[in-house]
Amino acid sequence: MLRECREHGYFRGEDCPICGEEGKFLASERELDNIGRLMAGVLRHFPERFGLDMDEHGWIDMREFITAVQMRRRDFHWLRPHHIHAVIETDPKGRYQFKNGAIRATYGHSFEVDLELPSDDIPDKLFYPTTEEEVDILLETGIRPSDRKKVHLSKTYNDAEIAGKHRVENPIILSVDTKYAQDKGITIQKAGKTVYITDTIPAEYIKKAEK
Repeated sequence: MLRECREHGYFRGEDCPICGEEGKFLASERELDNIGRLMAGVLRHFPERFGLDMDEHGWIDMREFITAVQMRRRDFHWLRPHHIHAVIETDPKGRYQFKNGAIRATYGHSFEVDLELPSDDIPDKLFYPTTEEEVDILLETGIRPSDRKKVHLSKTYNDAEIAGKHRVENPIILSVDTKYAQDKGITIQKAGKTVYITDTIPAEYIKKAEK
């Protein structure tokens, strides 16, 4: 559930995690899930389906986004700018950004986009989930993008495990020596609270991780 506390801003859940107040209702759990799915689809994969123009850095005008959604999806007739702000500010993974009246996804795109994300203060080690069938291939040939344009790495072992469970019940986690990789000229960027992206990770920087 999406709510707004007068003192502490937007939050997800029944009560404000800081003061315990119920706050103002903004969206149900189902509505919140539907907004998130729609934002992910439009901002990562198909802005053209909604007649929206995206610049080379992935930005779309927020009011144009809302208008386009309202015109094509009657079930979103209630959508307003503060709902989008609330989704962005409370997203646990930091998947979206708002700036100068525009919104964008910070990772997960299926087309080329220059996100201009920060590449400093990258952890010395990041993690990547895979499967029993793929692990030996990745250890031999390296990690390359599949259905996305970038390789997505996780901040911690647990983050990678959670991401991997979307594919298999018991993912195998690889450890990436990002310090060594960056020393050799590979650019890694921070894309969310727990997600980092890069073009490719050669095999020499990868090994099986220990929990």
